[in-house]
Amino acid sequence: MPPDQAQDFLFQRIREMLSPAASLTDVVSEILHVSNDSAYRRIRNETPLVLQEAKQLCEHFHLSLDQVLNLKRNSVLFENIRIHNQQYSYKKYLTDLIGLVEQVGRFKQIEIIYLTKDLPVFHNFYFRPLIAFRFYFWMKTILQHPDYVTKGIDVNDIPPEIEALSKELTRVYTQIPSIEIWNTEGINSVISQIEFYRDSGLFSSAADIKAVYRAVEETILHLKDQVEYGCKFMPGENHRTKKLNFTLFYNRVVLGDNTILVTTDNVRTAYLNYDVLDYMVTRDETFCKQCAEDLDNLMKRSTVISQTSEKQRNIFFGILLAKIEDRLKKV
Repeated sequence: MPPDQAQDFLFQRIREMLSPAASLTDVVSEILHVSNDSAYRRIRNETPLVLQEAKQLCEHFHLSLDQVLNLKRNSVLFENIRIHNQQYSYKKYLTDLIGLVEQVGRFKQIEIIYLTKDLPVFHNFYFRPLIAFRFYFWMKTILQHPDYVTKGIDVNDIPPEIEALSKELTRVYTQIPSIEIWNTEGINSVISQIEFYRDSGLFSSAADIKAVYRAVEETILHLKDQVEYGCKFMPGENHRTKKLNFTLFYNRVVLGDNTILVTTDNVRTAYLNYDVLDYMVTRDETFCKQCAEDLDNLMKRSTVISQTSEKQRNIFFGILLAKIEDRLKKV
């Protein structure tokens, strides 16, 4: 690709990733620490970008410079988001996710496809006992926070700020149109975590175990309502006031990874979740295109159970609820 075309391509990609209200000139001026006039000349290709400026822009927008230059390669550039360090707390993790979902919601054209092998993070925060359990699990087992080394589970012990942020994350997600691809195995991980802590003697009482299981059960029942009506809403909200924005596929073919593909105004971004909370992000066009094709093929082999296919919907949720009821009987 000739240098002038590469510069045009870079700014076109950046323009596509900005929210409609953002000024490309202002953004480039701030990143490169140049005047608006200088930024405008670079955008217009009247002033060539130097290598360091191209690097700054690519780093800021998580773009691959070799992609901009159209170099052939088999590598993909990812941004890695980890909270396993002292500088990145669980509170910041929630706050950043809220900001990310809100940013996506500001675009005119939005599509989210979520292939899940677990209970999706956004569906963990409807009811307090499950919010408290998830917070405990992540703090003790995943982050290995020193305050939780000998601490047991108390379903009423949740910092108010964490509870509020958790519910806010789910609330903003309900505003975004999304497609979710589920398998009946998706609920197994949270059940296994409850069982592990029960067997480890970390629950203070059988009542607390039942409270967490009941919260998971309520979560699945609330999800069933959302799927039936084809829209997302918080508990207590009237679904009739909501727009249709939720499609759920019942996938009996494969148990995939936790993959989210977000398309905003024709720009694709892929999020790959790993190690429970951590995730990697890329906007690599080739990778995202392949990801979109794979998800499309999977959806063609799955069954839509939102608003339609009542029989299949009842079978799917019946399997999930039976697993919870079976565990409750053993408490």
